[in-house]
Amino acid sequence: MTKDKSNRQLRREKMRSQEMRSRLITIGVVSVVAIAIAFVLIYPNFRPAQEVIMPEVIERPQVDGTALGDPNAPAKIEVFEDFQCPACKQFTESIEPLIVKQLVETGQAYYVFRHYPFLDTGSPGKESRNAANASMCANNQGKFWEYHDVLFANWNGENRGAFNSTRLLDFGRELDLNMADFEACVDDSTHADEIQASFDEGNSRGVTGTPSVFVNGQIVNPGFIPSFDEIVAAVQAAQP
Repeated sequence: MTKDKSNRQLRREKMRSQEMRSRLITIGVVSVVAIAIAFVLIYPNFRPAQEVIMPEVIERPQVDGTALGDPNAPAKIEVFEDFQCPACKQFTESIEPLIVKQLVETGQAYYVFRHYPFLDTGSPGKESRNAANASMCANNQGKFWEYHDVLFANWNGENRGAFNSTRLLDFGRELDLNMADFEACVDDSTHADEIQASFDEGNSRGVTGTPSVFVNGQIVNPGFIPSFDEIVAAVQAAQP
């Protein structure tokens, strides 16, 4: 073998070695990225079990699915909410009880909860939509409002795993739901179309955030959490 031929062979072997090393590095990078993506998608469902906070049971008047009170009341209050929304949690804990006690129980208003799950847009976990669906699965068994309360009681931030599939099932278990039916409903996203229809309705009516409160079709203090006094004024304006 000549010296030139030997050098060419060495160069070819060196190039093949470099190409192999580049391929291995590329495969390694792709594998790491794939594992990272899988971790982001899967990990929230396998976090260690956390204690479920069970709020005090609230008696509500004339419960009919996601509505409360007399449907023939002079005022109809509709609230578009996202279960991941911190402002909705505040509204539910401070203003909603006043509405129910002073306006719904007295026959002045009919109260309707509507879904507007927007805070999980772009998030792989879809916690807003999955929580909304689970609440409607609980509604199938007559426990929408109980599940609604448990969701807000266990909120701990947006898209942080509070409403992953494991937790949503835990909430149903704590409420003594028929778990075979509930789990099938949650896993199949049975109410996805219904929730999307509510979301689309909100968009058509100018909802851009939550909670958005309407009285007889008119939004109250758009862009802000309306105060109880503002809602009362709108209800009184609707009285015959």
